[in-house]
Amino acid sequence: MAGTRSRRLRVVTVREASSLTLQGNIMKIEVTDLRNDRDDSFVASQLSTYNASFTIRDFRLLRVFARDADGSIIGGLLADTYWQYLEVHKLWVTEVHRNKGHAARLMSAAENEARLRGCKHAFLDTFSFQALGFYQKLGYTEFGRLEEFSGKHERHYLHKKLDDMHR
Repeated sequence: MAGTRSRRLRVVTVREASSLTLQGNIMKIEVTDLRNDRDDSFVASQLSTYNASFTIRDFRLLRVFARDADGSIIGGLLADTYWQYLEVHKLWVTEVHRNKGHAARLMSAAENEARLRGCKHAFLDTFSFQALGFYQKLGYTEFGRLEEFSGKHERHYLHKKLDDMHR
């Protein structure tokens, strides 16, 4: 099939990779494109434990959905709240429902819930071919940019200070 990659796991020793050893022991480095939920969870858990030693544990999922009369999802927002921040990961509205205010309502609902959770800021990223102007109209300002995604696209990083008023 065109465009598919073979899934693989490659194990390299540190000696092979860089001629280093850990106190005389060989450390294995695994390079893979395979998902391993157990290993992923372990790494995430260890980082969370480390981070918790510096701040509070208040990580919460935030999901907002727009549904039609049949209950089908016509738009959704996937985010997290933590450390007084709302982090928006994904925002999507089905093509036939775009440009009708649904995305703005999803964002507003997420921001309002984030305020209730004590968030003072929101941040997200978007590609140049996605919704930069939309987020700027909602009051987000760019604080960073990466160039040359797929050769010609940019990834924009945006921030917004959440005031105490519900917008």
